[in-house]
This record gives sequence, structure tokens and C-alpha cells, in this order.
Amino acid sequence: MFVDRIKVFAQAGNGGRGSVSFRREKFVPKGGPDGGDGGRGGNVILRADRHVDNLVNLFYEPLIKAKNGGHGMGKKMSGRAAVDKIVKVPVGTVVWPAEEEKHPTVQQPTSSSEQLAVPVIDLARDGQEFVLCRGGAGGKGNVHFKSSRNRVPRQYTEGEEGEQGYFRLELRTIADAGLVGYPNAGKSTLLRKISAARPKVAAYPFTTLHPIVGVIEFPGYRRATVADIPGLIEGAHRGLGLGHEFLRHITRCRVLIFVVDVAGSEGRNPVEDLQNLRREIDIYDSTLSSRAWFAVANKMDLPGAKENLKALQERFPKLQILPTSAAKGEGIDDLKQALATRTAGPEESVSATI
Repeated sequence: MFVDRIKVFAQAGNGGRGSVSFRREKFVPKGGPDGGDGGRGGNVILRADRHVDNLVNLFYEPLIKAKNGGHGMGKKMSGRAAVDKIVKVPVGTVVWPAEEEKHPTVQQPTSSSEQLAVPVIDLARDGQEFVLCRGGAGGKGNVHFKSSRNRVPRQYTEGEEGEQGYFRLELRTIADAGLVGYPNAGKSTLLRKISAARPKVAAYPFTTLHPIVGVIEFPGYRRATVADIPGLIEGAHRGLGLGHEFLRHITRCRVLIFVVDVAGSEGRNPVEDLQNLRREIDIYDSTLSSRAWFAVANKMDLPGAKENLKALQERFPKLQILPTSAAKGEGIDDLKQALATRTAGPEESVSATI
């Protein structure tokens, strides 16, 4: 199961209450108050971990609760502070405030108010931590209320309640480049050829149902990550196919690679395919249109590919178009070289699109 969006309820622990106690010891008459303070409640902490690839752990635990602090005791002993509840999430997780739901479940429709919300945190670095809900402070024992006029205080305070709330977690895969294209365009086969990733490959559309990231090794100890995004079709913004469900994963990519079936083996025109893909990207997020991109003309080994490639080059004369045949391994070296050139230079952090 692959889960990249989920709504959860998080609740930090409450602080322990203070103690009402008086010193009882031989030869110490009227020992006075000695009630200790309550312990601090546990925090709910999100930690980005590169060894976690999706949010499936929260699918089975949508209610995240930290433990309460211990109560104060006599002899001025404070209650035990609760252990923090640490939840590991994938690197690239964005946290948004969410409206209250009786039963948090995966893939709930987002309300209009949630769509206008500002993200709480973007966990974009491995090991980055964020306190989602802070635990309540412990209450005060009666030792704090003694005075010259109140020598036998019986007052104490309850511990503070921990913070709580509903949150929506979204995973946005962090990769240097993203493969965008129609179903059966050969994106998964290309990823198999250029990296060690092994996505599922079959002769039917929508074989890839969730993003898969592969790592490409370059000379000079350089590397780049490439994300295979599930197939996109015309009308995805209206919910056709898999819709725009997974396009959030390319918002962080520095380079977009549009993979086109140049042979038209599915009965489509390659020129129209590329135009439709660019239109869908622009509808989803207009800032993606200005992102660096180039095209890969795949399936050059099939009949009619050379004629369609010429038409594609005439329609986009200034665009870099790389002819490849992923099935036969042709043009793979040129593709790797293009990726090495495009991803070279200082690392640029592409923030999540709000």
C-alpha cells in the first residue's frame, strides 16, 4: 500500500497535577508543606526519515497521542515527565492544518478552507524535527503556596492540557528530475534502463500507481534522483484517469522530462500529446511551466517513429528532443548525459508549491 496523503488527529500529553503533602518526620514538628510538582506531558514530534518512503504507518495509526505526565508526590518529588511521541515521516512531507473529522481516514476530500490554509511545516531535510503538539506543563504542588499567613496550604494546581488538533499530511517526493507522460509511454522502462529502480512494467495503462524514485550514478561521484510519476492524460484536472493526484510529487523537481510515445502506438498524435501534457501541467500549477524541461521521444524502434519525430521537431524547433528506444536500450547514454548537464551545479531547493 502506498499512502501519500492522510488526515490525522494529534494530541500531546497533559501535565500531571501538583501534590498536597506535608512533611512527617520524627523530631520535626510542623514540618510544613512538601508537595511536589506534576510532570510535563509528552510532545508529539514529527521526524523526517529518509528510510521511510510513504505515510502508510499513519494509515494504521491516525490517532497520535502522547502520554500524560506523572503526578507530584511528597518530599517535594516531582512527577515523571512523559516520553515524547516521535512519528517518523518521509523526507518531503508537508503538514497542513485540517478541519475536525470524527474518523480520520486516508484520501479524504479537501475542503475549501483547507485549500486556502498555510502549511504548518515542510520537512524537507533528513533528520529535521518539528513539535506538532506541545505537552502541557505540570501543576504546582502545595509547597509553592506557603507563606507567613498560609502555613498549612492545601492549594495545588492541575497540570495544563496538551495541545491537540487535526492535521493533513502530504508527501511530495524530492527528486532532481521527474518523468511526465501518458500511460504506456515507456516511463517505467526508461527508469529501469537509467537507474537500479525496478518499477512494474506491463502492456496495459496505469501500471505505475504511485511515484517511484530511481538514483542515477554519474562520473565524478555525482548522482541524481529521477521520479517516475503515474500516467497523466488529457482532462486530468477534471479527475480523468488518476487525475492530478500525484502531480504534487513533481513540484520539487528541478527538471521535468516529458516522455512521448513518438510512434503513436496507442493511436495518439505525439505532437498533441506533448501539447496536452504541457497544458495539464500549467492548469495544475502555472509555476511549473517556467521550470526547466526537455522531451524524450521514446519507442523509436516502432514503425512511423521517424516521421513523427520530424514533425515533433518542426513543431518545437527550440526544444531539446532526445530520441530513445527504452526497450532496446538505444539513446540511453544521451539521456544520461542530458540529465547530468541539467542537474549539474549547486543544489537548488525547490520549495513546495502552496
